[in-house]
Amino acid sequence: MTEKKRILLIYPPSPVMNREDRCQQPTKDLIVIPPLPPTDMMYLAAIAEREGLEAKIEDYSQNGDLVQDLREFRPNYLVVNIATPTLEHDLDAVKRAKEINPEIVTIAKGAAFLTLGEKILAEHDFLDFGILGEAEDTLKEILEGKEKSEILGIYYKENGDVKFTGNRLFIEDLNNLPFPARHLVDNSIYRRPDNNKVQATIKVERGCPFHCFFCLATPVSGAKVRRRSAENIVAEIRECVEKYNIRNFLFWSDIFNLDKKWTMDLCQAIIDSGLKITWSANTRADTADLEMAKMMYKSGCRLVSIGVESGSQEMLEKMGKKITLDDVRRTVNVFKQAKIRIYNYFVIGLPWETEETVEETIKFAIELDSDFISFYTATPLPGSRFYDYAKEHNLFDKETSFENAYFYPAVNTHYLTKERVFELHKSAIKRFYLRPLYILKMLSRIRSFAEIKNYFVAGMNVLLRK
Repeated sequence: MTEKKRILLIYPPSPVMNREDRCQQPTKDLIVIPPLPPTDMMYLAAIAEREGLEAKIEDYSQNGDLVQDLREFRPNYLVVNIATPTLEHDLDAVKRAKEINPEIVTIAKGAAFLTLGEKILAEHDFLDFGILGEAEDTLKEILEGKEKSEILGIYYKENGDVKFTGNRLFIEDLNNLPFPARHLVDNSIYRRPDNNKVQATIKVERGCPFHCFFCLATPVSGAKVRRRSAENIVAEIRECVEKYNIRNFLFWSDIFNLDKKWTMDLCQAIIDSGLKITWSANTRADTADLEMAKMMYKSGCRLVSIGVESGSQEMLEKMGKKITLDDVRRTVNVFKQAKIRIYNYFVIGLPWETEETVEETIKFAIELDSDFISFYTATPLPGSRFYDYAKEHNLFDKETSFENAYFYPAVNTHYLTKERVFELHKSAIKRFYLRPLYILKMLSRIRSFAEIKNYFVAGMNVLLRK
């Protein structure tokens, strides 16, 4: 009997990151963003298992020993999620694998291949494949042994030259994908930041039509929104509840509630299932109404995140957000009426940012008085329109680095230095979170020791922010 081939799929032993291609965020500097499970690797592991391989998933940013696993598991294939802020750290794991086993087939995926694919392959001989775009069908064809030149969406080397096979079409029917291979992961590592309960990420849709100036969602997942059916999503939720005893979920999407009927149908399907769960999701600031919000709450939604981005209408228009400040006010009010907690995102440091627009944003955040906020510093990751603009207008300098993406600024604005943007960023966080009325409000909601502990840690992060 032929021995099964083995595949090791990893988050490398680099700084802890949110490694979703759209949001490549180091989590150590962020206040209420927990590490997310390697759901992308779970999808790919499920594909590999369908192909008859023995699969192993490891998140080495959390624990584990890469060298030991390479020697003991002896994988035939290594798949690595690489992120732009930790690119060289991540690729070092690939190099180590080749040193231990020169015959191993090394494969990397990540948003960096949007613009850096040829450079990455040219400069790193130990990498065999770079996958651009959605990786599930591409990996399947690699594992099947299909000719490299016939596999769309890959970078590879031939006679020393880097080849690119062309873009692969996005997966049209997401219902055809297998459920993520959660049996290969220690799910207990990944928990909600407020109550410390185990939380799974369920990817409910892909794609975003808005293509905001700073965002990778459209380049990574396309402009067409592709949604899973309510029945398919509920089946995955049921598997999580019955097989893994997970009842807390993050519904991951590029834009959750753009289609009201789909949103309402999903909520109704969750209610009809009888599954008692809680979930959170992102939302636009102009697509929710009270009927939808109440249905979301009834089905278990307890938190929504809203990409507000700025308190300056001029800034919103320049970044292509296609919302108004009044849209945001209405949406926040709707979710407050529905008793759903709100997590607003803001971004400081886009090219047109001034002292005045930052002040408008801080005051708007305080006016909205959401439960949580994040003030990100604008990061022009390769593949975004922001990246192209920053290069064209010489906003980068010789010390530009993505290593502290969304925390320490990567570029100057037309009017502010990186150092000043960072000072304003720190000030914004403290002015929001250290308000006495806000602190009293959050303390009044604490219901468990776990919440006390987590809020204390978050509070210390604000106070000690450097």
